[in-house]
Amino acid sequence: MAEEQKTRIAVEIYGQTYKMVGTETSSTMRQVASIVDDQMREINERNPSLDTAKIAVLTAVNTVHDNLKLKEQIEQMKIELKNLKG
Repeated sequence: MAEEQKTRIAVEIYGQTYKMVGTETSSTMRQVASIVDDQMREINERNPSLDTAKIAVLTAVNTVHDNLKLKEQIEQMKIELKNLKG
């Protein structure tokens, strides 16, 4: 089985450079990094006394929460679609 082509890029998140490796496009990977950076900066603006580790954990918690809400919405839409098909 052939290995998928890996994209390797350097991104900056909250003032730190990270090397990212993945199968997504570099554009997608940069977009992800940008969203994380934006979320960390937003948390810092609201809570300037937090250190970077706590900001990172809160960013992760918020992201997982958003992901769970989206999964719930998808499941609800699947149920509604099934009911419409009847």
